[in-house]
Parts: sequence; structure tokens; C-alpha cells
Amino acid sequence: MEGTDSDSLDSSPDEGEEIYAVVLDYFPHGHPDDSRPQFEKSPVAQAIGEDRFRLFEFTLTEDPDLNITDRIRIEPEQDERISRIREIEYDDLSSSATSELEYAVEELIDRNERRFVDFYNDAQPITLRLHQLNLLPGVGKKIRNTILDERKRGPFESFEEITERVSGLHSPKEVIIDRIIEELREEDLKYKTFVRREDGGSE
Repeated sequence: MEGTDSDSLDSSPDEGEEIYAVVLDYFPHGHPDDSRPQFEKSPVAQAIGEDRFRLFEFTLTEDPDLNITDRIRIEPEQDERISRIREIEYDDLSSSATSELEYAVEELIDRNERRFVDFYNDAQPITLRLHQLNLLPGVGKKIRNTILDERKRGPFESFEEITERVSGLHSPKEVIIDRIIEELREEDLKYKTFVRREDGGSE
């Protein structure tokens, strides 16, 4: 995908930290779009990375014992069940993987709520006229200014607290989910905060 975003919040893991992906779809008999004879196919899975929401397609070993929603290690050493790994784009996802994506993103956010609450605490201006907070669906100037005023009084500790303190922002977690899906789906977005490639640029 095109472009980079130097204003993205850095969510890079510590060096040597194990990185996992969550399985979105699994094809035990090979990808259905693969026209090769069945005996030449290997099991395939599609997954989303837990750290930067990168999308992957794995070619797997025979009988990998894998299910949708399983976590599978991709860095620094790949899970032994993976024989090949490549990054893919949103349009490469199967219909089942696309349907599973929102649930997977929500689960990843729930698992690391502090990181995403801190987005509201730490988000910064991108340009003189545009703030990172304005990238969230439904967050206009009024809600943005309320967030900025409230966080001066003290950092937010949870999504629930954001809802209580910021009038008009009823679903702080859901708007982040929507933004992540948008960043995955839209290749030509100029600014991406949550979805990032391995090289540090936006996907």
C-alpha cells in the first residue's frame, strides 16, 4: 500500500519480543483460488498481526492442527507449523476472514486496552489543521477539544472513563475499531495511525 506516516504512534514491540498473529480463516486443503492439483497444495491460513494489524497469509505444514482465532507466532522465529509467510492486503482476504476481522480487532483491543486508551492520552497534531484524534470516525473539532481539555486534568484510565468524561463520545473503543478497519481497507489513506508495515511505514 502507498505512503508512510511519520506521525503514527509507535507501538513497536521491544527487540526480541515474540509477535503473534490471530488466525482469521483456515483452508486445510489449500486456498480455493489455487488452481493447482490437490496433491500439490498445502494448508493455508490468513491472519492479522497483534502488534501493527498487518495482514498475513501463511502456507502451513501438513496437518498443522490450527483453528480460527488461534494465535500463531510469527517473530522473531516463526511457528514451526509455518513453511512460508507473506503480507497481504485487505482485498486478498477471503469472505470469511473479512467477516472475522472486526471481531479479531476488538479482541486485540480488549486484550491491550491500556495501549488504546493511551492513544486518547497521547495523540498529537499531524498538521496545523489536523489532529490525530480527528482521524477517528465521528470525532470533530468539538469532541477533539473536549478530549484535549479533559486529559489536561488527568490521563484517561479506561474506555469507560473516556465515555464518562467526554460528552458526545459514547463508544471510544468502537471508533478505534472502525478506524483500524478503515486503515486496512483503504489503500490511499494519507494518514495511518494503527496499521503499520514491518519497515515502520503505513500499510
